[in-house]
Amino acid sequence: MQTAKPAVRTKPRVRDARATRERILSMAYKEFAVRGYDGARIDAIVARCKISKNLLYHYFSGKEALFIEVMERAYGAMRERQNELALPGENPIADMRALVTQTVQHFIDQPDFIQLLSTENLYKAKHIRKSEKITAMFNPLKTALDDILEKGKHQGVFRQDVDWVDLYISISGLGAYCISNRYTLSYVLGTDLGTPERTASRLRHIPDMVLSYLCDLGTHKGATTLPS
Repeated sequence: MQTAKPAVRTKPRVRDARATRERILSMAYKEFAVRGYDGARIDAIVARCKISKNLLYHYFSGKEALFIEVMERAYGAMRERQNELALPGENPIADMRALVTQTVQHFIDQPDFIQLLSTENLYKAKHIRKSEKITAMFNPLKTALDDILEKGKHQGVFRQDVDWVDLYISISGLGAYCISNRYTLSYVLGTDLGTPERTASRLRHIPDMVLSYLCDLGTHKGATTLPS
């Protein structure tokens, strides 16, 4: 009688390991966005992924490491979207409008990103300070903004005193505030800010506001209409 050969353990296929890791990050993204860092539970994440807790810890050393990578993924998605614009071109006004519109659209499409930012700000950026990637992600954006601003100043269509940091904070604030405060604002203002009409209006309004400041309309070289 032949004895059964012991089962040979094989390593998981690369594509399976990659898919598992991606699934963990996707479920963790949602868990952290909804419940915050303190409220998020590893047990909930593994339950949604239908994996063991040991397998999660095979890919991530702990909750903090998982959260940091979720934040890297969130920032990376925004940078990739902005980089798709292939800026700058020869028209700084058109480039700025495209960059602002793309940034605001990302906030609209990814409201969970704003929730993650709110969570991390409660910790005064404690976790993302440990990332080796997030700061570097902003370098292409800084370069693009600087190039657009310098080109606009050189062409005489942008004011000379613009600071890229202040400008980016204003763009982000205009784009994110309406999303993070949508429900309270909708109630007190008596209008649903989540309708397609309101969203389209914001996408027109915010670039117009930014360009109104940059072009110093009404005083800059006698301009009276907003450039397109």
